[in-house]
Amino acid sequence: MLWLNILKRVVLNKQYSFSVLKYLHGTVCRKQSTAALYVHWPFCKRRCTYCNFNKYINNSVDHERMKACLIKEADTLIRLAGVTEITSVFFGGGTPSLAKPETVKALLESVKSLVSIKNNAEISLEVNPTFLEIETLREFSDAGINRVSIGVQTLNKNGLQILGRDHSEEESLKCLEMSKSLFPGQVSMDLIFGWPSQTLDMWISELNQILPICDNHLSLYQLTVERGTHLFKQIQQGHLRQQDSQVVEDMYLTAVDLLERNSFERYEISNFAREKCYSHHNKAYWTGHDYIGIGPGAHGRFQPVASKQRQARIQTLEPNDWMWEVERFGHATRKATSLSQLQQLEELLIVGLRTREGISNKVWMKISEERSIQELLQGPEVKQLVQRDLLMFDGEDLRATKEGQNIIDSLLPDLINVLGQNQRLAASMTTQPQNLT
Repeated sequence: MLWLNILKRVVLNKQYSFSVLKYLHGTVCRKQSTAALYVHWPFCKRRCTYCNFNKYINNSVDHERMKACLIKEADTLIRLAGVTEITSVFFGGGTPSLAKPETVKALLESVKSLVSIKNNAEISLEVNPTFLEIETLREFSDAGINRVSIGVQTLNKNGLQILGRDHSEEESLKCLEMSKSLFPGQVSMDLIFGWPSQTLDMWISELNQILPICDNHLSLYQLTVERGTHLFKQIQQGHLRQQDSQVVEDMYLTAVDLLERNSFERYEISNFAREKCYSHHNKAYWTGHDYIGIGPGAHGRFQPVASKQRQARIQTLEPNDWMWEVERFGHATRKATSLSQLQQLEELLIVGLRTREGISNKVWMKISEERSIQELLQGPEVKQLVQRDLLMFDGEDLRATKEGQNIIDSLLPDLINVLGQNQRLAASMTTQPQNLT
């Protein structure tokens, strides 16, 4: 059909105008759908020693151009996805608290003019706790932000230097205090453990300092030393020593125990909440929900209106290239890869078993309509994990036990292998010729 051929060219070759895409959206019939929205702001004042994210140090950002391009790309991809409601919005980076509050406000207003966003939808912003950015928190609240995630990382002065952070302990505490007054019950703190020279006692002391003053959400991330980072070079050159793996394991298990004793629920491997103050945006990722990614280097997962398969989509990385493409083609999707049923199930398995709730068979069968999670994960390897009290089938659903969550990364390879074998076996039986005699 003509409209389908044109739409393919819009997505793959970017040859047709944005107005054509708007027209096509009205011609394609599709059931109502929802998605989360991720917005990537790639700019930072400096690069942390451990960071290998897509970020750029630029002191002369063209804020007006970035604002216009974010609005335009959101419009294009929301229409392409056939979405009727955005369930949550997350501004990440980079350092999105360096963006202008007006950019956030304008983007949210534009999205609301296209689709529904409920009044209580979670609108989150990652915040770097410097005095400069603390001053704009109220403006971000007025712009529509209702939840913040503060990149504290550590309150230890030596740790801040090792990690290359540009804020102090005083700034972190001030940012936390102001955030709690503006976003009560909706403030998260990010902490990194396992950095060089950190001891278990130092980590316990830091957690005991944070627990009486934090809000209802904490995210704890084990430091990963990535090749190509400044921290990697420092360790390679012998200036710093990488933390012992057993010490890091003890830090994590100690933190889990300490937080649970202080009424924090580990609802995902790295995320802890009191009073059910979960990150609803992140839960969308972990439950296989569609999400649209806009901005340089953003990732997304959704099924375009003219496609039969869900796609993994990556936007152009470099900001100037990204803006150039958005201005000319309406979006800057550099790569769109169709995901097979097996790939979608593997992704759900990897992220879903990191959560306390595990994987709902109802969610599973949205991908695998004919075979349940128990059918595709049967075998001696899985049975052994259940017998060892690492996994459990809770009715029709699958989840890791508390002990299983502690070592989930070591369980996943076997589960993915079993899934692949059973999926291929089921496919071969389906396609096997029938004996009609």
